[in-house]
Amino acid sequence: MDFKSINYLEKPLPSGELKQLLRRAGLRPQQIIRTKEPAYRQLVADQDLSDDELLQVMAAHPELIQRPLVVRGEKVVLARPVAQLAKLGIK
Repeated sequence: MDFKSINYLEKPLPSGELKQLLRRAGLRPQQIIRTKEPAYRQLVADQDLSDDELLQVMAAHPELIQRPLVVRGEKVVLARPVAQLAKLGIK
């Protein structure tokens, strides 16, 4: 299967683009954040951040984003576990 890989650690996604991907996936920012990263403890833990505020933090610190996010057409899934790809018709 042909695919395009976007390394958002090297080229971070703007918060608006990340918001659109999550909307298409039916996910909220809290569902894809990596809680074991130092940036999580420094910037997110014990904070009462709104979804938009959390998206801004994640855009500025892409290491906080679970990966991979997989896009196929208009659908998006967080492919953790890899069985999630079935939602995109990928086996």
